[in-house]
Amino acid sequence: MYYYRYENAEINCCYKYLMFSYNIIFWGVLMDLTQVTRVHGFDPVWLVLAVGGITFVLGFAGCVGALRENICLLKFFSGVIGLIFFLELTAAVLVVVFQSQVRAWINEFFLANIKGYRDDIDLQNLIDSVQRMNACCGAQTPQDWNQNVYFSCDENNRSREKCGVPFSCCIQDPADLVMNTQCGYDVRRNQSEWSKHIYTKGCIAALEDWLPRNLYTVAIVFVVISLLQMVGIYLARNLIADIEKVKFSY
Repeated sequence: MYYYRYENAEINCCYKYLMFSYNIIFWGVLMDLTQVTRVHGFDPVWLVLAVGGITFVLGFAGCVGALRENICLLKFFSGVIGLIFFLELTAAVLVVVFQSQVRAWINEFFLANIKGYRDDIDLQNLIDSVQRMNACCGAQTPQDWNQNVYFSCDENNRSREKCGVPFSCCIQDPADLVMNTQCGYDVRRNQSEWSKHIYTKGCIAALEDWLPRNLYTVAIVFVVISLLQMVGIYLARNLIADIEKVKFSY
């Protein structure tokens, strides 16, 4: 029996375990996204299931593919990551080209979430954070809160919050050590007093003002995410090449 020695016919352990570590981090990041998708502008059940399913499948394919040196799983992983990267680029281009349609969609999305403000504590905290951070109230105006059953000025509404807005719409006095959560009660009954007590700018306009000021930050985040995806593809393709080199050398 003859034995042959093949140079470089071995799998690079560095690629193998870097690929595994990359997937653990990638898995954790995607799991965090399920918290972001729990909003009423989408069907939260189906969206969370979709994100969770993608997270599990990609994490499984990447981790098992790396540890078991499975070419099919690694090709699947790199292919899906490449598809996600392509979809991100496509979405970025569409946002630039169809700005007016995107603005209308975001407005409808925000209004849908205003209606469900009291139905989900996570959603409530998200909207409050957006309004406080951007010094805004409602989608276009504070009057958008009339679409919520608790804040509506409808004569049949018996809520104590009738004709009011959430406390996150209130202009806070820096001297106040304790936040007054009832500051928005009845505030919409007298529109001439709005500017004294609450933010009058809508959150859509506030976000439009925010983007140009933070364009470089957004660009850096997009580039970093893109680089991470390309690193995943690079590690997967190099590991595949090493496995195929060993496989065909015997």
